[in-house]
Formats: sequence, C-alpha cells, structure tokens
Amino acid sequence: MAVSTRVLIAAKTAENTQTTQYTATNVTTIIDKFTATNYSATAASISVNLVTSGGSAGNDNLIVKTKTLQPSETYTFPELVGQVLASGGFISTIAGTASAINIRASGREIA
Repeated sequence: MAVSTRVLIAAKTAENTQTTQYTATNVTTIIDKFTATNYSATAASISVNLVTSGGSAGNDNLIVKTKTLQPSETYTFPELVGQVLASGGFISTIAGTASAINIRASGREIA
C-alpha cells in the first residue's frame, strides 16, 4: 500500500456552477486541508459536496452549504479535514458568485 501526499485541487477560482474539482481515480483519498479565500470586495459564498462513485452532487452529499466568506476572509473547512473518498468519489463545489473565491485542497492518496 503506497501513500502519496498530493495537491488535490491546485489553487484556482471556484466556478459559480456545480463543478467537479477532484476525483479519486483508482485510489482512496483522505482530505487533509481545504482552503477558500474571498478575494473580492463583497461577501461571497461557497458550497462543497463529497460525492460517492456513480453519484451526483446534491443535498444528500452536501457537506458545507453556502458558507459565506467576508471580503479577504480565508476559511479552512474543518468539516472536510479527515474525510475519505473511495475510488471514483469526488469533490464538487459551487460558488455563489463568479470570480470571488479561490480554493485549494491537499491530502493523501492511498493506492
């Protein structure tokens, strides 16, 4: 069993449509850090889903719903730390506003 530390989601701006950000492909993944920063001048929100293989983002796998970040605020999502994705599972996000929130995630992949 090989364990590799990885950037799961390279720093990027979260889309304002439901978007798959990372998929555990032929590995089990443990999320160690998930960070979001509101770089805009107004409050903005983000929601995060952890979806099992074959599923789709919805209320049944919504982990963080419309977390509002104030201007220049950074949030580290303790709700996601330690969560496990089986192979085929994925992280999906939706921002309430386009061009407002940057995200990044890191963790371990176990093959």
